[in-house]
Amino acid sequence: MKTYLQIWYNSDGSCSPPSEVNSRLMSLGFQLVRGPYDYVYEWDSSASLDDVLRLGDKTHLTLAGTGVLFKIETD
Repeated sequence: MKTYLQIWYNSDGSCSPPSEVNSRLMSLGFQLVRGPYDYVYEWDSSASLDDVLRLGDKTHLTLAGTGVLFKIETD
């Protein structure tokens, strides 16, 4: 099971730089990927909906104050 993450940056200068956002996300276990998504989180086993929601909460807290928007999608 994988959770994909897309990031949107605000170009008006109020966002943290991509390198800082990357460091924060990597600390949660996300990995950079090429393609339609920016990051992927690969679960060790089948995750429950609660696990995915907790990852969303952690992502939200980790990106707070950076000025970026994000979207998660799990399959």
